[in-house]
Amino acid sequence: MFKLQKRMYQAQGRGEVRLVRSLQRLLMKSWSARLLATRRVTQDNQGKKTAGVDGRKSLTPTQRLAVVNTLRRHHETQPVRRVWIPKPATDEKRPRGIPTIFDRALQALVNMALEPQWEAHLEPNSYGFRPGRSAWEAIGAIYVCINQKPKGVLDADRAKGFARIDHEALLRKLHANPTVRRQITAWLKAGVVDNGALFPPEEGTPPGGTRSPLLANIALHGLEYPIKAACPRRMKAPAVMRYADDLVVIHEDRAVIDQWQDIISEQLTGMGLALKPSKTRSAHTLRKAEGEVGFDFLGFTIRQYPVSKTKLGFKTIITPSKKAMKKHCRRMGEISAQQQTAPQAHLITELGPVIGGWSNYYARVCSSTVSPRGLELSFIQVQWGQ
Repeated sequence: MFKLQKRMYQAQGRGEVRLVRSLQRLLMKSWSARLLATRRVTQDNQGKKTAGVDGRKSLTPTQRLAVVNTLRRHHETQPVRRVWIPKPATDEKRPRGIPTIFDRALQALVNMALEPQWEAHLEPNSYGFRPGRSAWEAIGAIYVCINQKPKGVLDADRAKGFARIDHEALLRKLHANPTVRRQITAWLKAGVVDNGALFPPEEGTPPGGTRSPLLANIALHGLEYPIKAACPRRMKAPAVMRYADDLVVIHEDRAVIDQWQDIISEQLTGMGLALKPSKTRSAHTLRKAEGEVGFDFLGFTIRQYPVSKTKLGFKTIITPSKKAMKKHCRRMGEISAQQQTAPQAHLITELGPVIGGWSNYYARVCSSTVSPRGLELSFIQVQWGQ
């Protein structure tokens, strides 16, 4: 399958669209591809024990083989089951869509066919949910961009997620063959079941449902090129870093950065999206801008500190953000509160993966001595139910 996907990637790079679509049809009919897609959903994924509207979950080997045998491209799909999960550190809840296991397996199969085609021409500074890329690479690229000179930053985020995305604009941008286009259209129009009532969507995609990370990257593809084209020739081109729907624009002139916000809004409007004013702001890595220095990105705080002993006069330091640390301490407090009557060994077993995951994620930045005031208190309050 990897060799077949590699051929698709190379053909797309040469502009041979007919060959790409022929290879996509070959992959989607392949027995091996259907096996891999079914295994990814029913065995490897953590949501294998979560049921959709049909109530099926935790399939046996015989049932998994039956899914493989019936995994074909079809245009009828079942609606997504909506559940409400609490937001971290708030009393609000956000919707989460859960498709059926069959639809999840078919989505994985379609994703295997579309991913090589789009990997050939996605923007180079897009790091979110792409094979071979990670959040660490995005943070490393930002560090390389700012470590020699202080710069201004536009930190942008979308409003309402993908709940208002334009279906027709997304399908036009997808540029897929008619069969895949009809299948994705069926997923987008499937609707949502909430408390037994069916809500057919006119626009948008349910979070966690028919929207795959690949479709999110396709919808947001093309933000980097208009920004660089609008930069005056006498200036150095800006650096545009994107991880899924999080976007930062870095340039040494803050006045120019504020003008690019209109360009980003115009590009998102074409897809039915918009910027969220409360999460979109301009900052500076060294000097105060809008009351703060630096910015947060992917759970990291990136800023520069004046240092007289260095040649540059400043030092770039990346640490875990305060919001991420509070969320982590609250999570540990909740686990400790749930395991108050459990043996010590069981509490250690529950806390081990949480602490280990946190340590591995932030091990590449300055995280050995971070402990802002108030985190220990929040941990104790959650632990004792206050």
